[in-house]
Amino acid sequence: MVATILRDPDAAKKLFEAILDSPNGKRSLSRLARTCRAMSEPALDVLWRELDSIVPILGLFPNAVLKKAKRPGMGFARIPEESDWDLVVKYSERIRRIAYDELANNVAASVFPILDDHRPTLYILPQLQEIIWRAESPAGLDRCSMFLTPHLRSIQLEVGANFKQAQMTAFLADMSSRSLLTFFSFNSPTSLPEAFTELLIRQEALEKVILVAPGALSAGVGRWASNLPNLKSLQLDLTGRSSIAVEGFFDDIHPRSGCSTPSSISTDSGIFSGEELDFSELRKSALRVTEDRLPSRTSFSQLKRLQLTGEAGNIAVFLRHLPSPLVQLDLVIEDPPDNADWQDLSVLVSEEFSESLQALRISATGASRFADLVRTTSRAEPVSRRLSLEGFTDLPRLTRLEVDLPESVIFLPSDLEAIALSCPRLEILKLCPLARFSHNSMGPRLTLDHLAVLTKRCKHLHTVGAVFNAGEGSREIMASQAYSSCSLVRLHVGHSWISDPLQVSIFLSHVAPRLENLKSFQEKNRPGFNEANAKSWQTVSDILPHLQQLRYRERTFAKVAEVTYPKTVDVGIDATPVLVNRGVTAAGPRMCSQEIQCTPALVSRSVDAVKRSISISVDATPPTVEMAVEAKPVMVSTEIDATISFESKEIDATPSPESRENRIMSSQILQQLYLIPSILGFVSFLYKYLITYPLTISSRVGLQLMARPTTRFPFNTKPTGFSLDRAANRSTASSDTSDITMETINVCH
Repeated sequence: MVATILRDPDAAKKLFEAILDSPNGKRSLSRLARTCRAMSEPALDVLWRELDSIVPILGLFPNAVLKKAKRPGMGFARIPEESDWDLVVKYSERIRRIAYDELANNVAASVFPILDDHRPTLYILPQLQEIIWRAESPAGLDRCSMFLTPHLRSIQLEVGANFKQAQMTAFLADMSSRSLLTFFSFNSPTSLPEAFTELLIRQEALEKVILVAPGALSAGVGRWASNLPNLKSLQLDLTGRSSIAVEGFFDDIHPRSGCSTPSSISTDSGIFSGEELDFSELRKSALRVTEDRLPSRTSFSQLKRLQLTGEAGNIAVFLRHLPSPLVQLDLVIEDPPDNADWQDLSVLVSEEFSESLQALRISATGASRFADLVRTTSRAEPVSRRLSLEGFTDLPRLTRLEVDLPESVIFLPSDLEAIALSCPRLEILKLCPLARFSHNSMGPRLTLDHLAVLTKRCKHLHTVGAVFNAGEGSREIMASQAYSSCSLVRLHVGHSWISDPLQVSIFLSHVAPRLENLKSFQEKNRPGFNEANAKSWQTVSDILPHLQQLRYRERTFAKVAEVTYPKTVDVGIDATPVLVNRGVTAAGPRMCSQEIQCTPALVSRSVDAVKRSISISVDATPPTVEMAVEAKPVMVSTEIDATISFESKEIDATPSPESRENRIMSSQILQQLYLIPSILGFVSFLYKYLITYPLTISSRVGLQLMARPTTRFPFNTKPTGFSLDRAANRSTASSDTSDITMETINVCH
C-alpha cells in the first residue's frame, strides 16, 4: 500500500497533509520522514512548507555559530561563513509560507542584519509565496524587506500604532515594486497612507483584498478596488462608521442622479445654527426607502466573496450599492443587532443574492465576544436573546448557513421552518452550537421534532450543529418514512438538554439512520458543563450504532417481503398497417430574371506633383588680406678707446754703499719681479685665445643665424657670407655688428 501511495505524488501529499493536521502532526510527520528515503523527500516538503516562525531556519546553522543551540532565536555567536549556509540553502527551497510576530520576542533583533548582510544568495527563501508579518515598530516592519521575492503572491500585514505615514509609504512602495500579489491584507489602527491607491496601482492581479484600517472606506479606495479586474474576495471593516461614510465608498464608482440623497440631508435646523438636531434615524429610514442604486456595470465584475464587519444597518447600506452576484457572504455584526436593521438586512440578502448566494456566515465582532468572555469569567449567567431567521425567504442555491453569536442564541421552530422552505439545497446548518443555557432559564426552544422538519425538506443536509431540548419524538414523525434522511451523517448537539437517552436514540435512528458522528461537550472545565446531560449523550452515542444496525436489517427484510410477481394477461393486438396513397405535385419552380445595372461612376482627377526647387549659390571664398612686415634688425656700432696711457718718471736708483746688502737683496727680488710680466703675458695669451675668441665667434654666429630668417633678399641674389678673418672683422665692424673686436683692446705684454 505504501508503494502505491508513493507512486502518486498527489495521493502522498494528501496523506502527509492529513497527518500534519492531526494532533502532534508535526512530530509524527518528522518521524515518518526519518523512516525511509522514499518517504523522506515528500514528507519534508509538507513539513517545511509552512513555518510559524523563522526559528526553525536559524536552527539549521551549526551549533558553533549560535549562542545557544537549543534556543536559536537568541542570535549568533559569530558571523556565519559560507559553509555554514549549506543546510539553510538546502531547506529554504521547500518553504512556501513564513510568519513573524514581533510581540512574541522569540528572535533577537541582531539576527536580521546578519542574515541580510551575509546571505550567500540573493534571496534567503527563493520559493516563498506567502508572508504573515506582525510588526509593532518601523524596525520590525523593515525586517520584512529581505523576504520579498518575485515569487511572492500573498502578504498579510498587521502593524501597530507607532508608524508614520512616510515609513508606511516607503515600505508599500518597495513591496509593490518587487512583487506581484494575488492576496493583500492590511490591518492597522492608524489610517491608510494618502497615496495608498497610487502605491498599489501596479497590483492588477489581486484576487483577495482585506483592509481593516481608517480610511479604507474612502472614495479613492472604492474606485481602486472596483477597477481590479481579478478581485474575487473583499473584506472591509465598517465598525464605528456612519451610513453616509459607508455610502461614500461608492461615490466615484457610479454617477449621482442629481436627486436629493440621504447624504444631502442637513443637520442644521435652519432656525438656530447653534442648535443641531440628530438626523441619524431619519437617514437610516431614508436609506431604507430610497433605492437610488446606479452601479457601474464594470465595477466589482468578478467579486464573489465578501466579508463585512460592523453594525447591521451599515452592512445593509453597503450591500444595497453592490452590483456583484455574491457566492459567499460573511457578516461579522455587533451582537445583539438592532431588530429593525437585522430584518432589513435579512430581507435584502434574500432579494439581492437569491440566485447566486451559496454560503452565509454570521458571527460576532471581537468586542461582543470580549463582553461575553467577561461575563463567563465573573460567573454571571449568559444573556440569551432571539435572532429571527424568518426574514430569509428565498435562497434556493444556499448550501451553507452558519450563525455563531454569543448572545443571540434563541431560535424558534418558525426559524427552522423558514430555513427549510427557503433553502431546499442546504447541506450544512450551524445555529450557535456553542450556546449554553442555565437551569433557571427556559432552556433551548428547539426539539428533535423540529430537526425532522429539516430532514424532510432538505434532502442534501449532511451536517447540523445546534442546541436542542431532546425528548421523545412525536408518533407522526416516527410513523412516516418521509422524515428519514439518508444524507445526515454529522450532528453536533453541544450543551443540549436530554431527558431519556433511549427514546432519543430510537428517534435519531429513525430520523438519521446513517448518522456517523454524534458530538457533544464532555469537558468538565468548559463553562456551562452539565454532567447529567453529558452522560446521557454519551449513552446515546453508545446505543445509536446498534439501533441503526437493527433498523437496517428491518428495512432489508421489508424490501424482500414487498417483492411480488405481476399479474399476466393475454391481449391480442391487430397490427395490420393502414396504407394510404398520396401524390405530391412537384411542379418546376418559377424562374424570374432580373437585371441590375451597377455601373460605377468614375471621376478622373489629376494632381500636379511637380516638386518646386530653388537654386541658391553661396560665395564661400574666404577673404584674404596680404600684409608685409619689415623685420630688419636695428644695428648699433659702438667704439671704445681702450689705449693705455703711459707716464714717464725718472728715478735715481744709485744705491748707497751702506745699503749694499740691501741692493743685493733688492736685485734678487727684482730678478724675480722681472719674471712677473712674462707670467702675465702668458696668462693673457691663454685668456685671449682659449676663452675670449671662442666666445666672440659663437656670439657672432648666433646673431647671424637669428637675423637670417627675417632678412629679405631680392630674387637672383644671395646673402653675403660671413668671414671670420680678422681683416674682414676690421672692415665690417663699424657697419655689420656692434661687437667690439679684440684688436681694439690693447693688452700689455
